[in-house]
Amino acid sequence: MSNYSIRRNTQSWYGEDIGILILDAAYPCVPGNVGNATSFPFPVRYEEVQGASIDRLLNQRDPALEAVFVKAAMALEARGVRAISGACGFMALFQKEVAAAVSIPVGLSSLIQIPMIHALCGGAVGIITANAGQLTDHHFAGCSVPEHIPRVIYGMEDSPEFRTAILEEKGTLDSAAIEIEVLAVVKRMQAETADVRAILLECSDLPPYAAAIQAATGLPVFDFNTLIRYLRDAARQQSYTGYL
Repeated sequence: MSNYSIRRNTQSWYGEDIGILILDAAYPCVPGNVGNATSFPFPVRYEEVQGASIDRLLNQRDPALEAVFVKAAMALEARGVRAISGACGFMALFQKEVAAAVSIPVGLSSLIQIPMIHALCGGAVGIITANAGQLTDHHFAGCSVPEHIPRVIYGMEDSPEFRTAILEEKGTLDSAAIEIEVLAVVKRMQAETADVRAILLECSDLPPYAAAIQAATGLPVFDFNTLIRYLRDAARQQSYTGYL
């Protein structure tokens, strides 16, 4: 018989270890996208950050969003999740504030992996972002990324299908076209930068293409899903059985 300890008496359901803060946006999320729950081999719970549109977060970098991010994170913690992640790398702006507001691990941005990636792989970290012009030093500072770590940044903002489907939320999405676009950006990055030893996908919409990127480049690829799996493994350790 299993021995369960009850964590609280205010819940009606259990088993969602990872909570994910998601933007107040609307576009198709294909498997592999953080916004598609089938991307994960374990249950996740989403919490929409009310009013946090793509424009307010990416373009305006609206500081008033801090309060709604904190409120949404606290709601996830109250529902019993063991760790919180995000669904947009630009949430890095509020990483420190959200982490301070809750008592469980928080990784709002895939950028938080950069120190580990550099320690593992050396060289420069090649970052593919939704919009290179909007990714600033404030985002890296929010994730405590040291300035000395070499990085190169390439964006998807000039890729037509990605721009209209994701950044402009046209309502439809051609995943095959986006794969072609992101591979073109990654290949250009490799051609122009000799020292890239690993690739980090800042955008939560790009993990569906991580395997194709790895096949094309031969490099290790990190993204939101590697971060979320890492958080989940730390928050829910497994018991081991076997033989000596």
